[in-house]
Amino acid sequence: MKLVNLNADMGEGFGKYGIGNDTAMLEVIGSANIACGYHAGDPLVMSTTTRKAKEKGVSVGAHPAFPDLQGFGRRKMILPLPELEAMMVYQIGALMAVAKSQGTSVTHVKPHGALNNMAAENIEMSRAIARAISSIDPTLILLATAGSCLCTAGLELGLPTAGEIFADRTYDEKGNLTPRSQPNAVIHDPEQSADQILSFLDEGKIITPSGKRIDTPIHSICVHGDTAEAVAIANRVKQRLESAGYTLVTLPEVMSS
Repeated sequence: MKLVNLNADMGEGFGKYGIGNDTAMLEVIGSANIACGYHAGDPLVMSTTTRKAKEKGVSVGAHPAFPDLQGFGRRKMILPLPELEAMMVYQIGALMAVAKSQGTSVTHVKPHGALNNMAAENIEMSRAIARAISSIDPTLILLATAGSCLCTAGLELGLPTAGEIFADRTYDEKGNLTPRSQPNAVIHDPEQSADQILSFLDEGKIITPSGKRIDTPIHSICVHGDTAEAVAIANRVKQRLESAGYTLVTLPEVMSS
């Protein structure tokens, strides 16, 4: 059986402002990366999203970020590593408490936005993130960009580490995500998204625009929840994966298979 996980970032509203269609996405995905208050989310949003994820049988993950509410966590910040570790612990711990109050638990951690992109290319940042996760619970799954420094750091520390590819983002020649500042960084067409995902999964590689193949374990697929096409992309990716013989499950189920 070919198992794979479909995940989405959610709980990214704040106060009376909502972002994305979390209710619809929870009908499609297997795992939810829930914002922890630094780039989006607040205690009520976190609680509501966690409860809805539990009701749908969707596994819950913490989605920590830089303290950048105005920039949605997509602006680079340079922090001392001890501060970065403490910041991670603070956010993960907050969601763990919220999840417990809703009768569920956090099973994975996925950094958000600029934090994730910077760590993907910076091994010392990645090691700090991995240390923070391990200090809380070394059984937490680190969901990291496939082939990145963050994957390397997680494996070095012995964390269960899941490689993630993106359905709605393009890649550069190094196998990193194309910066959002560049044209065509975001994929809006559901068929193009599904084509990319299936090509990566079928070969077990990230395929760059020039056709270069980068070997990497792949466990999970992300569809960003804040785009207008998110639900359509998630549905089409799921349909195409199931037609190709894949079974979509939660991230803990993939990692335990």
